[in-house]
Amino acid sequence: MNLHRTHLVVVIMIISLLLAVEVSHAGDAIDFEPAENSIKLPEGLVLGPCSAVDFDSKGQMYLFHRGKQPILCFDRSGKFVRSWGDNLIGKAHGLRVDKHDHIWVTDIGNHMVFKFSPQGKLLLALGQSGKPGTDNDQFDQPTDIAFGTQGEIYVADGYGNSRVMKFAANGRFLNKWGQPGKGRGEFDLPHSIVIDAKGRVLVGDRENDRVQIFDTEGKLLEVWPGFAPYGMELDSKGTLFVADGRANKVLQLNSSGKVIGSWGRKGAGPGEFNLPHMLAADSAGNLYIAEIGGRRFQKLKRKK
Repeated sequence: MNLHRTHLVVVIMIISLLLAVEVSHAGDAIDFEPAENSIKLPEGLVLGPCSAVDFDSKGQMYLFHRGKQPILCFDRSGKFVRSWGDNLIGKAHGLRVDKHDHIWVTDIGNHMVFKFSPQGKLLLALGQSGKPGTDNDQFDQPTDIAFGTQGEIYVADGYGNSRVMKFAANGRFLNKWGQPGKGRGEFDLPHSIVIDAKGRVLVGDRENDRVQIFDTEGKLLEVWPGFAPYGMELDSKGTLFVADGRANKVLQLNSSGKVIGSWGRKGAGPGEFNLPHMLAADSAGNLYIAEIGGRRFQKLKRKK
């Protein structure tokens, strides 16, 4: 019996050590270095302020900018594929690609959220074009989009309304929460939104310099202060990165909301930023950062 207990204790100790190593790896800081991106812009096109970027399952990149041909698509090699949005988008802001490779954008000029096919066909429009408001079918400069496990759509509604809106996959209104303010659960410009592997809704409360974490119905769970979350991105491993537009940095956060990595400073050189706005990770874990002030996007290559 004593021998059996000894073996049991040893097994438990080994399992505990393995779990500790796994947790440690999940919280390890990652390092990046500036790298040249290889995109080839259409002839004659000059990028305006770049507001968002994301990738589909085929590795195609979608760049959202404030200029002609506002939604730009490039293949894996950086070759230009197509563009659209000239006669529809008022002012570019957020762009996300869902698990079905649909492209979603927020238009703060026309107070709309649009869903497109990868070919640029309009599939769904939420909001009332040119009519900001507080009704359940209206936005006031919506900023970002996130997706639930059942296809639910979460919209950070944004500059004007300081709230989160929740819709079914078909666009039917489900719920909303938040109001202007500095208190817990209140917002001063919810500017970015993501949903983590636990199903929690992380909202970048930009002007309050914090991320607020909610359940899917708007119950406040946690508050992470200390930075200005203009953009947020979860990579394929669930690592959270933040574009801090006020500090002109990209940050890595651990599972407790603590900054464990930081890159950049204000400037125009490689690895420097001029108002980093939103960001995305590709399948290899490299980061791409869209800059408003710099009118460009940059690649940070993940070091081995």
